[in-house]
Amino acid sequence: MQIYLDYSATTPCYPQVISAMAAVWQEQWGNPSSLHEWGQRAATVLEEARMQVADLIHASSESIIFTSGGTEANNLAIMGIARTVAQPQHLIISSVEHAAIAEPARLLEQQGWQVTRLPVDGHGRVAPATLQDALQENTVLVSIIYGQSEVGTLQPIQALGQIARDQGVLFHTDAVQVVGRLPIDVQALPVDLVSLSSHKLYGPQGAGALYVRSGTPLVPLLAGGGQEQGWRSGTPAVPTLAGFGLAAELMAEQMTAEQERLLQLRDRMLSQLATSPYLIPTGDFNHRLPHHLSFCLPPHAPAHITGKTLVRHMNQAGIAISAGSACHSGTLEPSRILKAMGYSDQQALTGIRLTLGKHTTSADIDWTTTVLHQLLTRLLAPTTMSAAVPH
Repeated sequence: MQIYLDYSATTPCYPQVISAMAAVWQEQWGNPSSLHEWGQRAATVLEEARMQVADLIHASSESIIFTSGGTEANNLAIMGIARTVAQPQHLIISSVEHAAIAEPARLLEQQGWQVTRLPVDGHGRVAPATLQDALQENTVLVSIIYGQSEVGTLQPIQALGQIARDQGVLFHTDAVQVVGRLPIDVQALPVDLVSLSSHKLYGPQGAGALYVRSGTPLVPLLAGGGQEQGWRSGTPAVPTLAGFGLAAELMAEQMTAEQERLLQLRDRMLSQLATSPYLIPTGDFNHRLPHHLSFCLPPHAPAHITGKTLVRHMNQAGIAISAGSACHSGTLEPSRILKAMGYSDQQALTGIRLTLGKHTTSADIDWTTTVLHQLLTRLLAPTTMSAAVPH
């Protein structure tokens, strides 16, 4: 029995998306910058995809810049805004950002920028008052992740964005985990830039987008032919973007029903794992991605049992989950997200994530919890541990 519970890492393509991409490769393979018939057929495909992606977040099509994925979209937002000013200024991010935000911020810091990393509570949430207090006269941009991929916490983007807007500061959110799973209306949300990714919503890998509100200043990262309204040079990957567009359209149609189904499955799994003395839920369960569960081990668990240990054992049982800790140069490093939430280095090595998707069934949930219970009992029952109180 094979069970995939790592939908926050990537999702399988809709069959319709695969068919649509194949048709474009076969019939509309021209360069969309070309003026002849072949080029114009490709250009039509590209603009249809742009409208489909725009409709998913209630944006205008001209506000969508296609990129190679969420990472490029995030980099374009951070670095593209930073390049609009002549001297280093002030940037605000949260302490639980994806690396595609945290790393550009670190690079700007090395170039003389002042970077404020807002703290989070034990559930991984930013308090709006901390943003209000952190704003300065030279603050150029605030970037706060919408849905945290590792622990599932949703940030109060409406409140945070409004604080920034009231002070005349640009606001960006990395919404890669949220788009397609929860409704987003950029007309109502006080955001200036939003990052999206195709492969998180059953589209192909290698495609993403940055929403840019009209009038937002931005300097491109790539010099070249001036495609994407001059914001992102390079010949567009038309078949891939066609797949992205169709996936966005399908997600828009199915979002409400799928959100409710995933919430029921998520809560079913949580109730079955809640009795385990070996798992501590992480993240905010009142403000959470609908498909997401995350846990760590109690503080007195054996040091050699890490999140990656559990991932390997579950994989041997045919179940795919993921861990939050990272391995660099052969050394396992604690999750910086869990550390920012107040967990010890040892506990921050033990985080695991189970994320559900369109192919997940009740039987998958029941079997996974059975296997995980058995695995934890086998690995941890011989030890003397006191169950920790969840954060």
